[in-house]
Amino acid sequence: MQEDTAPTFPSESPLTVQEQGILAIESRTFRYVGAKEKRIREELGLTPIQYFVRLNALLEKPEALRAAPALVNRLRERRVSARGDDSPRGRAV
Repeated sequence: MQEDTAPTFPSESPLTVQEQGILAIESRTFRYVGAKEKRIREELGLTPIQYFVRLNALLEKPEALRAAPALVNRLRERRVSARGDDSPRGRAV
């Protein structure tokens, strides 16, 4: 399985090692069903639910945006789209 190269962070990064690991996993492309969940367990020792809770909190941190702006902005947009916040539903016409 080939995966994209993970971002590198400076040693003085304000992000924790776990936060850096989360961004590294999110920057990869996984070809097989379950591969991402397996990596989450192996590399971070988290369940997928714990991982996604931490990811959502991480996306709100300015430090994450500074560390990986393109990735964080892409993930924020995906989160908004998944919620349906950008749909016309519920808006006054």
